[in-house]
Amino acid sequence: MTQWQAPLALTMGDPAGCGPAITAAAWRSLRATPDAAFALHAPPEIVSPFAPVQTVADERAAKAVFGQALPVIALETPMPVPAPGHPDMATAGAIVASIRSAVAAAQAGRASGVVTNPISKTLLYEAGFAHPGHTEFVAALCARDGRPAPRPVMMLTGGGLRVALATIHVSLREAIGSITADALQAIARIVDMALRRDFAIAEPRLAFTGLNPHAGEGGTLGREEIEIINPAAKALRSAGIDVSDARPGDTVFAEALGGRFDAVIAMTHDQGLIPVKTLDFWGGVNTTLGLPIIRTSPDHGTAYDAAREGMARPDSLIAAIRLAAQLAGNRRRADRS
Repeated sequence: MTQWQAPLALTMGDPAGCGPAITAAAWRSLRATPDAAFALHAPPEIVSPFAPVQTVADERAAKAVFGQALPVIALETPMPVPAPGHPDMATAGAIVASIRSAVAAAQAGRASGVVTNPISKTLLYEAGFAHPGHTEFVAALCARDGRPAPRPVMMLTGGGLRVALATIHVSLREAIGSITADALQAIARIVDMALRRDFAIAEPRLAFTGLNPHAGEGGTLGREEIEIINPAAKALRSAGIDVSDARPGDTVFAEALGGRFDAVIAMTHDQGLIPVKTLDFWGGVNTTLGLPIIRTSPDHGTAYDAAREGMARPDSLIAAIRLAAQLAGNRRRADRS
C-alpha cells in the first residue's frame, strides 16, 4: 500500500468467547505492520488483561499508537466483564453496540473496513436480536435512504480456495428448494464484481458446483443442473461473466486449486466449507461480498472452551485482518482508476 489507508475497525464479538484473547494476540503479531493497524470497539477492560491498551477517539488516531498499545474506541454501553468461557446475557447490548459502532466508522470513512470477532447468535436471540445472523445484521446496517439492505454473499478463503455460497444457514431441504436461476445469477454477479474490485482479478473465472452427485449425471441423478444451474450459467455468459456450467462437487475444488477457476460458487453450506476447512482449518477467512464496506471475519465461532482454557488461536483473525486491509487497498485503487 503506497498511500495512507485508515486503520480497520474491529468488533469485540462475545467478550466471554475467544475475541479478547485473539484480538490481543493479533495485535502482538501485527503491531509492527502499520498497514494492518486496527482499533477495537469495546470496553477497554475486556482486553486490558491480555495486552497494553490505549483508548483513542477514532480509527484515525489508532495508527499512531498501534506500535505501542492496542487502540480501543471505548463503548458507552455499560456491561459486566464476563469470565472467559462463561457467556452472560447482560453483555448482549454491548455486543450489538460494538458492531453498530464499527460499521458506522467504516461507512463514515474513518475506518477502511470492518473485521468482526465471533458472536453467539443463541445469546443474542435470547436478548431479542431480530436478524438471522451476523452477516444479515451487518448488511442491514449498510442500508441507506430507505432502500433495502444490500444482498450479502458469504465467501470463504483459505487453503488456496475462494468459495462463495449460494445458500447459507438453512436446512439442506430448505437450501435445495431455495436455489433458483435468478438467485444464482444475482450471486454470481456479486462475486464477479467483488473479484474485480476487491481482489484485483481483471477477468474472474467462476465455477458453479452441481447440486447432485456427478452434477446430475445428465439428469439421471437429478435435474437441478439441467433446469436451474446451467441455464443460469448460460445467461451469465451471455452477459459477459465467465462462469462454468455445473461442475461435479467432488472434482471442482481440485480444478480450482489447479488454477482453472478463481472462485467456486457452492450450492450448499457444507459443500463449500468442507474443502476450505480441510485445507486450512485454522487460517480460513469469511468475507462478506456485496456490501458498500469491506467486512471480513474469522472462520470460526466463539470457542468458549478454548477461551476458558486459555487455548484460543488467533490465526484466522490475523488472516482476516490482513485480508481486510488488502481488500480495502484494492477497492480504493479500483475506485480511483
